[in-house]
Amino acid sequence: MGILWAIISWIIIGAIIGLIARAIMPGKQGMSLGLTIILGVVGAIVGGFIGGLFGGDGVSGIMNNPWSIGTILLAVIGALIVMVVYGFLAKRD
Repeated sequence: MGILWAIISWIIIGAIIGLIARAIMPGKQGMSLGLTIILGVVGAIVGGFIGGLFGGDGVSGIMNNPWSIGTILLAVIGALIVMVVYGFLAKRD
């Protein structure tokens, strides 16, 4: 049951982080809730890599303690970066 709980947790965390990032981003984002969740999860991983570059726990910190304030801030920053990149790529199509 451990892997199933981890997947469910990441979906919940991705939804929360994605929605927070979407609320912070200016303008209208034309993406579905599913895409918001996916970009939120990817953004959390990107935020973990960014945190690792600056001497933090990195992705392992996000995996071990996804509900800490520092982890959430890094995940939101990562999600914002991912959403901005997605926005640029979506406009080019």
